[in-house]
Amino acid sequence: MDDRRAKLERLREQGIDPFPHEFGGVTPISEIHRTHDGLEAGEETDSTYRIAGRLTARRGHGGAAFLDAVDRSGKLQVHAQRDVLGEEAFETLTHLDLGDVIGVDGTAFKSRRGELTLRATGWTLLAKSLRAPPDKFHGLEDVESRYRHREMDLLANEDSRELFILRSKVVRAIRRWLDERGFLEVETPILQPLYGGALARPFVTHHNALDRDFFLRIADELYLKRLIVGGLERVYEIGKDFRNEGISHKHNPEFTMLEWYEAYADYEDIAARLEELVAYVAADVGYEGPIDFSPPWRRLTLREAILDKTGVDITGDELPGEGTWAKRVDALLSKYIEPEVIAPTFVLDYPKELSPFAKDHRSQPGLVERFECFAAGMEFANAFTELNDPDEQRARFEQQARDEATGDDETQPYDEDYIRALEHGMPPTGGIGIGIDRLVMILSGRHSIREVVLFPAMRDQ
Repeated sequence: MDDRRAKLERLREQGIDPFPHEFGGVTPISEIHRTHDGLEAGEETDSTYRIAGRLTARRGHGGAAFLDAVDRSGKLQVHAQRDVLGEEAFETLTHLDLGDVIGVDGTAFKSRRGELTLRATGWTLLAKSLRAPPDKFHGLEDVESRYRHREMDLLANEDSRELFILRSKVVRAIRRWLDERGFLEVETPILQPLYGGALARPFVTHHNALDRDFFLRIADELYLKRLIVGGLERVYEIGKDFRNEGISHKHNPEFTMLEWYEAYADYEDIAARLEELVAYVAADVGYEGPIDFSPPWRRLTLREAILDKTGVDITGDELPGEGTWAKRVDALLSKYIEPEVIAPTFVLDYPKELSPFAKDHRSQPGLVERFECFAAGMEFANAFTELNDPDEQRARFEQQARDEATGDDETQPYDEDYIRALEHGMPPTGGIGIGIDRLVMILSGRHSIREVVLFPAMRDQ
């Protein structure tokens, strides 16, 4: 680092600003490759470009040098010549450090070895790198360092850059699909006076001016369904939720969810939409993995799934484990079913005790119309035919309060404002929550949520 700082001072002494304000008119490197893909080895062009990127390699001797510049879209070789740039500019350029950010003007041609190249006619230092980049042959291999210093991971590992570009494409495709079907994207509060919409413990923060505690939302559900009451018949939100729970390869305390709600639909309608959406997104981002997302997906009831894997019939057998009957059912699902499901699969019809916002099943007493969807060994979506009877919802809240009094620390608090909204009349509605992080894991073949979150929560070093 001392040597790099010494170079920084020498550059300033030469009158070179190592951190200029701007560098307009830049063409993405991928566009140059796309335009000149058909050039023959040794072929020249009259096409001039301005590029900007990080210096990642340098080779050559005498009066010529080749340098590699990398931007978000790709890599391009730069050919620098002493007799074109001039003595001082050529010497300064060829003595820059790897990791420095440069801008280059030049003309495109194909080298005799067949590599697309920009013959430099001028260059500009855009940012002096004061720290050496990771070794180009080994990249940044330490997992902890990759997560704690994501900028270094992105600099060193092309796979990481491609992964987060993929994530952006996934979100963009989801928005396009929903917008084209008449859904409105909305925003609901992250700071909430009362948390709700899921069975999870919240984070608590204090608002000084109001002198009251607020909760970071654990779900968007209850606010979005108020919008259905208000006449916005198809709504969705993509945003951050926060749950004060354990960290695992599938769990990060801060995560991204898509929730959508559709009036006049039930959970079967939502299941059909989910199949269509995921198949669309997979095709749009060019998914080529082993999972077939083509509809229809497999469907089985929760009872069938557990009976098939464990031999336990949850409707009559004594269930292993501790806690309420519903909690033990959920434990069987998490331990024996979820890790084994690779192809996308709907598991339908859950116990009412596990689903305080789902409507009673129309033909199975004690169950509700709910599904969870699994793929690649994890649950990534949860949907209901939404409960819209305010009196029944009040009774569910009261049961949750009784459960909390007996020691259950993941219950739904009583929300009188939500009951009041339902009393205005919510039409039949289907709703779903989809974990964006987990969907990206599935589409990218990753096995840890930390891989697909740019800055995951970490323990102190």
